[in-house]
Amino acid sequence: MLKSGLSGLLHRRILSAGINSFKGLKDAVLHEESFRVEVILSLILVPAAIFVAVDYLQLILLILSVLLVLVVELLNTGIEIVVDRIGSEFHKLSGRAKDIGSAAVFLAMMAFILVWGGILIVNYGPL
Repeated sequence: MLKSGLSGLLHRRILSAGINSFKGLKDAVLHEESFRVEVILSLILVPAAIFVAVDYLQLILLILSVLLVLVVELLNTGIEIVVDRIGSEFHKLSGRAKDIGSAAVFLAMMAFILVWGGILIVNYGPL
């Protein structure tokens, strides 16, 4: 039975948003080497988090820190694509936008290192 009215519209919008999201993920995997590397690492690190964490809070922190890097990498990629779409000639603002996006990825990676490093040290002592 087809949904009608507001409920049907909501379901169509959710389905459309999901399809667009998966198209974006597929595009990033196919065209962005750094995102591919981070996805491969996340496929290793997320299951490893189950063995590293001693409680649910640690598990959530470990997994969220991995996801944060992926999210920020996607946003940075989006910025780079838009800047490249505007023009291929060098412009100071284009360079700043790309550098700031890169800085965001760097900070997400630092957060990842702090979370994983801190939890590893707490659980297993200095490495």
